[in-house]
Amino acid sequence: MMAELGVFALVLALIVALVQATLPLLGAQWGIAAWVRLARPAAALQCLLSLLAAGVLFWCFGTQDYSVLYVAANSHSDLPMIYKLTAFWGGHEGSMLLWQVLLACWSVAVAWRSRALPADFVARVLAVLGWVSVGFLLFVLFLSNPFLRLVPAALEGKDLNPLLQDPGMVFHPPLLYMGYVGFVVPFAFALAALISGELGAAWARWSRSWTLAAWGFLTLGILLGSAWAYYVLGWGGWWFWDPVENASFMPWLVGTALLHSLIVTDQRGAFRSWSALLAICAFSLCLLGTFLVRSGVLTSVHAFAVDPGRGLFILCFIVAVVGVSLWLYAWRAPELGTGGGQFALLSRETLLLVNNVLFCAAALAVLIGTLYPLALDVLRNEKISVGPPYFEAVFLPLVLPALALMGCGTVARWKQGSGRELWQRLRAALVLTVVGVAVLGLTQAGSITPVTLLGVALGLWCLLSTLAHAVQRLLPAVRQGAGWQRVARQPWGWWGTVMAHAGVGVFVMAVSLANGLETKRETHVAQGQSVEAGRYRFTLVGLSSVEGPNYDAQRAHFRVSDGAQSWDMYPEKRAYRVQTMGLSQAAIDSRWTRDVFIALGEPLDETGQAWTVRLQVKPWMEWIWMGTFMMALGAGLSLLDKRFRTGRQRVPRAARSAVAHKVA
Repeated sequence: MMAELGVFALVLALIVALVQATLPLLGAQWGIAAWVRLARPAAALQCLLSLLAAGVLFWCFGTQDYSVLYVAANSHSDLPMIYKLTAFWGGHEGSMLLWQVLLACWSVAVAWRSRALPADFVARVLAVLGWVSVGFLLFVLFLSNPFLRLVPAALEGKDLNPLLQDPGMVFHPPLLYMGYVGFVVPFAFALAALISGELGAAWARWSRSWTLAAWGFLTLGILLGSAWAYYVLGWGGWWFWDPVENASFMPWLVGTALLHSLIVTDQRGAFRSWSALLAICAFSLCLLGTFLVRSGVLTSVHAFAVDPGRGLFILCFIVAVVGVSLWLYAWRAPELGTGGGQFALLSRETLLLVNNVLFCAAALAVLIGTLYPLALDVLRNEKISVGPPYFEAVFLPLVLPALALMGCGTVARWKQGSGRELWQRLRAALVLTVVGVAVLGLTQAGSITPVTLLGVALGLWCLLSTLAHAVQRLLPAVRQGAGWQRVARQPWGWWGTVMAHAGVGVFVMAVSLANGLETKRETHVAQGQSVEAGRYRFTLVGLSSVEGPNYDAQRAHFRVSDGAQSWDMYPEKRAYRVQTMGLSQAAIDSRWTRDVFIALGEPLDETGQAWTVRLQVKPWMEWIWMGTFMMALGAGLSLLDKRFRTGRQRVPRAARSAVAHKVA
């Protein structure tokens, strides 16, 4: 009866979610304190019931209950236990239950961490979260139930998709979903502010920490997904503009804009309407990504479902959420105003606004490239594919100026700013950037392109301008002999900003060098033969058969030499017994300055002694992961800032200055 217990828990969670969505909202509107107080216990109970349903599904996988259709479709007795459990999110039904569980956990976190906020406002926030839970619980129960019985029960499972039998898939989906689902919190804060008419800067400050957490989780999720595609799919790249990759990238771009807009709203009381709109757009793009992945409209190695009923439900849910949100926004927009007063052309407010517009335009360009083939297929029954050439042509011209402005925005002053002041603060960083790029261009003449040099220049500029800002802030104290004390007094939020912006610089430089200086070769090699790629010689020493827990593999033994040293690498070509699917398991030798990548293709003869191979030498790949991790770490450091953990309303600086001036 375990599967029935899971269904019962979801039904009760739906009833509790309906209570959470309605009574606190009405209580806040009509002034009924007892109904307002229901919000927190309802969120906690809904979370417990959702966790109970998830625990039941884990139990079914762990005990190999093949009378449950979802378990039979995604597990097998030979599957290692870690993959039996993580098969929970290996298919459509389980991944949607994971969506709901994480949504319930975010709701409890908001209820717990918002005890210092006004009760009516928190009730509205939790009510919005409750309505979103109602939509997903209805979807899980009626269209995506992971507890459906299989009669008669299967004797054996169909095994998990071999692409998902990887350690990266243990962590990638939960982290990605934590970011995806996390953007519902700033969305709920924005809607609560629109419903109540409390449209000052307070809601922006209250939602900043939640936006930081969601953005950090989404960054880590994208990092692990990119690394998985790099070494599991055998493509030898880290980003392919796959439609499902774009589905997570678009909310990341808009979430980045939202994060910076909330800073201005909190610090200066400006961009209030812009911040509210970005919060709505970020979560709407998360829902759109769910539709693209789960509806079956996309063909991708990442996509799950092919069910028009599910796609129609998610599409209607998106229309309802976006429609109500934009209606509320249009209703309250005249009351929002701009706030913050006037600011100079080269002030931090202006630079952040321009960057936000560029990030949103980049997200729109990615959205058009992702949806255009779908629209053309529906309207004219024409099938086309939009690949990297389009995205590189429209995305890069929008992001490159944003990177150039990022270095200026870090050091620009609030409200007022001048070109002379920016020059004084950034001239050292600019000179060092020019010198560094010139040295690289001279030492790599003939092998490096102008586009690569431009990317390196922008990455180096982001890194050096961030370091210049840190030095200018800390150096005066060091000169006065109070260096460590000054460092210790810096808020964690400032350290997080420095870390994240430095990570952007490292990431951009590494991507530019990895793409611009890589060596690729697809060839064939027989046992005992050698081939070369770049300055490396690859010798196929031999092949052997390997038996895995649920697959058989041909393992190649390559001896790789760079002239000074040699080492062994062992790529595999796996054949999974149950799903009869072949999968290339690449061998990657990673060093701080380069990756050597070998992927087996197909055998050229029946003896299996000659194979096609893909050889790549990719410089600075490790720094791509390092730069992305630094961005996520920056979000984590900022969350340690006690200003984001208090929940007390703080008057923006602009408002404090106005009050002080009036008193004087």
